[in-house]
Amino acid sequence: MKPTSDLHGRKVAMGLLLETLAACPDCDLLQRIPELPPGGTARCARCGHVLAVSKPDSLERTLALAVAAAIVFVIANVMPMMGMQAVGHQASTTILGGAFEMWIQGQQVTAVLVVFCTVAAPAALIGCMLTVLLAVRRPPAPPWAGALLRLSEFHQPWAMIEVMMLGILVALIKIAELATVIPGIGMFAAFALVVLITAMSVSFDPRQAWARIRWTGAESPPPPEGGTV
Repeated sequence: MKPTSDLHGRKVAMGLLLETLAACPDCDLLQRIPELPPGGTARCARCGHVLAVSKPDSLERTLALAVAAAIVFVIANVMPMMGMQAVGHQASTTILGGAFEMWIQGQQVTAVLVVFCTVAAPAALIGCMLTVLLAVRRPPAPPWAGALLRLSEFHQPWAMIEVMMLGILVALIKIAELATVIPGIGMFAAFALVVLITAMSVSFDPRQAWARIRWTGAESPPPPEGGTV
């Protein structure tokens, strides 16, 4: 029984050591991150890169923002983005409706990019974050929560709703003299979605989530580089 106890003790010690270590993403220096006070910041001893930032109540605040983002996302895709009125005729469309019109007009590549960057990627990002945040509320979270956490990192750069909104604003300026433009509920919801996704990224502390995930054959999760997902 003694060798088994020693092995278990070594695993626990190694897990605690790995939990406080992080590799700097700029210079690859492996260093221990101390326990930070609320609002505190840990920087690399070699290059000064920010390794970790303490964000009190990060998971609860991010979960609230993610729920709000999911609701606003549905509204932005169901309600009309805008309407136009000219010569007695009025028409309105949604994000998916605009992509469908591009498709039938022969702009298939543009339509696919619009759907992926403004619908699929934001939906995957919000879905992954909601699932992870709900899973880590009762630690230890299952190992698949870590896989979803890394998957959300992949989807985040592709969620380009703000680029779409910028394109819409440019188009509105160009057609303002030709027709009456009526902003729809979907447009305001899309603006709110941009703000909520940005707020999620700012308030989320991935180190707190990684610390609550159970990994097979280990006492604690492997630390991500720089303390980020």
